[in-house]
Amino acid sequence: MTIEYKLPDLGEDIETGDVIGVFVSAGDKVAEDQPLLEIETDKAAIEIPAPAAGIIKEVHVKEGDTIKVGQLLVTIEDGAGNATDQELKKASTEIAESEDEEIEKLAEKEVEEEMDADPEPKVNENIDSKIVDEPLELFPDKEKPSPVLKEGKGQQIASDKAELVSNKKVPASPSVRRLARELGVDINLVSGSGPGGRLSQQDVRDYAPGKEPKSISEKQTLDPTKIKRQELEGTSETDKWGEIERTPMSKVRRLTAERLTEAWTAPHVTQYDKADITELEKLRKEFGQEVAKAGGKLTMTSIILKVIASALKVFPQFNASVDMGNGEILYKKYYNIGVAVDTDRGLLVPVIKNVNKKNITKLSVELTKLSEKARNKKISVDELQGGTFTISNLGGLGGTYFSPVLNAPEVAILGISRSAVEPVYIDGDFKPRLMLPLSLSYDHRLIDGADAVRFLRWVIEALEEPFKLPLEG
Repeated sequence: MTIEYKLPDLGEDIETGDVIGVFVSAGDKVAEDQPLLEIETDKAAIEIPAPAAGIIKEVHVKEGDTIKVGQLLVTIEDGAGNATDQELKKASTEIAESEDEEIEKLAEKEVEEEMDADPEPKVNENIDSKIVDEPLELFPDKEKPSPVLKEGKGQQIASDKAELVSNKKVPASPSVRRLARELGVDINLVSGSGPGGRLSQQDVRDYAPGKEPKSISEKQTLDPTKIKRQELEGTSETDKWGEIERTPMSKVRRLTAERLTEAWTAPHVTQYDKADITELEKLRKEFGQEVAKAGGKLTMTSIILKVIASALKVFPQFNASVDMGNGEILYKKYYNIGVAVDTDRGLLVPVIKNVNKKNITKLSVELTKLSEKARNKKISVDELQGGTFTISNLGGLGGTYFSPVLNAPEVAILGISRSAVEPVYIDGDFKPRLMLPLSLSYDHRLIDGADAVRFLRWVIEALEEPFKLPLEG
């Protein structure tokens, strides 16, 4: 039985991903659930496992491709001879999709005929010329020189439409076509090295050795939400002051930027204070070995996780979100706390679910595992969602205080900085105490300054007097 394995649903609001690793090739024998490839989405890097054991007949994607849910990944000969219910369901879906493709081809043909009859279609000259959309390349098309952008957007739309419906025989991704335009290469003359003669960026570069892509128009970078990710590997330009180099934002970095921009619309206020953790640090070292035997690491973050979960019960407005559209406050009855993790791909925030129902040992083990998964690109989308409060610990890197930005739609985030021994005036004398700087940022639409002080003081007292947790939490 031949299985045509397509990219499955990756989770809420995730439609595409970038292929960052392909682990198999044609002729390879694979086991069920063996990783086939790895993709990076807006939220995480995800391994795609084999749906069944068998032999890889063909791999339809390669590293660097941007793929979407439902796109064909690999063809597998499973040798079973009989179709499973799941395979029959897939076959039924594929039949429906083939019918849709036929409809698309007919529509495509009509557009071609229209373009032949009217090579210069009428356009709305009043469209804002400052907004530039990249041509939407749905079908393999014949390459034309990159259109000159004039004052009106109409000429761009006309060129894009003409390009969209031209020759559909050259298999190449939009990024490859874009590179060919920048190098001035007629893509119809290039031989593809990929499956079915599919062109790669290297094929285009090999055809035109020594050429560098032309710089991208300044206007095309005015609004990054209007254009696709630029693949400008090594592209150099110059501005008014000297040489610059453009590099595309990774999906993780782009999502981080979008989320922080969204969060910044809320009025931020940050409250600062210090906790005396001298005695708590002794307990942490004393019980650290027991937690290590369970497979975790007893850190100040894992202790504060438990403290925060208890504090959120006492101060429910910190475990909520604001619905300005309906003029409502959404109080969460669950306590899922995210912990920011620094990775080589950017900041990720794994979420520990139901923190209030777990002891510090379990929290330490789970935090250790999630942090490792985030750094090793093994974190799942579900493990990055559902948070109600976030902790960001920069103490391992240094610094005294910082102002963390909210992780929307959450209304509060706690920043932890590096602890240090300081002289503290106690009972008429200065004594050395280990002090931990804390920074609480909060959404002022919901939380007042007095409440923020009370919340942070409650957390500090729980760290300084651990008996407060079982007493009040």
